[in-house]
Amino acid sequence: MHRKAWGVAFAVLVAPLLGCSALPGAGPDPQAVAAQARVQMRSRDGTAGIDYALVDIDDRVISAASPAMPLAFAAVPSGKRGGPPAPVLGVGDVVRVAVFESQAGGLFIPAEAGSRPGNFINLPAQTIDRDGSIGVPYAGKIRAVGRTAEAVQSEIAARLADRAIEPQVVVSIEKTRSMQASVLGAVRQPQKVELSPAGERLLDVISQAGGLSGPERETTITLQRRGHSSVTRYDVLAADPSQNIYVLPGDTVLVSRNRRTFLVFGAAGQNGRIDFDDADLTLGEALAKAGGLLDARAEPRAVLLYRRVDAVTAGRLGLDPRRYNGAVPVIFRSDLRDPAGFFAAQSFAMQDKDVLYVSNAPTAELAKFLALLRGATAPARDIADTSRWVGE
Repeated sequence: MHRKAWGVAFAVLVAPLLGCSALPGAGPDPQAVAAQARVQMRSRDGTAGIDYALVDIDDRVISAASPAMPLAFAAVPSGKRGGPPAPVLGVGDVVRVAVFESQAGGLFIPAEAGSRPGNFINLPAQTIDRDGSIGVPYAGKIRAVGRTAEAVQSEIAARLADRAIEPQVVVSIEKTRSMQASVLGAVRQPQKVELSPAGERLLDVISQAGGLSGPERETTITLQRRGHSSVTRYDVLAADPSQNIYVLPGDTVLVSRNRRTFLVFGAAGQNGRIDFDDADLTLGEALAKAGGLLDARAEPRAVLLYRRVDAVTAGRLGLDPRRYNGAVPVIFRSDLRDPAGFFAAQSFAMQDKDVLYVSNAPTAELAKFLALLRGATAPARDIADTSRWVGE
């Protein structure tokens, strides 16, 4: 009877292994995928084939691997650091011209009007046309584009001097389309901002557009001017007054959010993509955001950080960048069994798109094997117990 029970147990354990296709699954198994592929491209040695450097995190590495200085304006658009823009007229501006005469009987004020306060007339409002001019009766076409209202006033008065009685002219801007800058992107109210004669700086126009819609430290500001672009980080712009330059007519201010994230895998409390949010993180803070190390699984001696570093940083680390094709793949290893390891982890700066992997301890692998063994032998024990009960 016992021999029969063990035979049944063997069938129960082995049959599923011989017919794996009968087991539940979310898709095809690897063997089926490989068998039905028309073409297979395998690596020569079965690995990814990427050469990398393994670097232990210590006080020297912390300094050498520190992130570069925050992004500041590098390109210099024309006239970038001048004063506020001069309030000149431009195509599309709507202006109104008022002509004053000292007494009635002149060109614009009829004699029958008599003496009255303010002998003047308002000419109809007009838009500066594409040729950059406005028209004034008896003065003809007046060039307006690129000139101040005061300069246009003086020219009109000079042309009317031999026709009107001591003419005085006032040119007022009813609506400006040339003194505008566009603010686009990650702001709450993208719009065209009208620039005043007092002058608006970058932070002023961003404020008028409703402010940022994302975290400050994930936001970059691109200034486009006359075919040139210049980029800075918002937190640098806010901290350094020299970066907060005047905006000129025709400028475009692009506000972009560059979401900073890192990936976490392995024996951490949380796996997946995690945001930096509005802060610069250290390795210790990143581990805390990921829920820390799992006490029953993690190997504290092998907390691994994957990052590609530039040639300058590789040189500071003591690596020869010429041995690598482009950016140098580096695995930074942190030993949290070392009593000073947490000091190092709290000083080592994380960077955007880092990959953090917490290795499993050897005992965790043994525990998984024992759990699998217990799961495989449990049906046999149950069948044996059942056969013993039946035999009794």
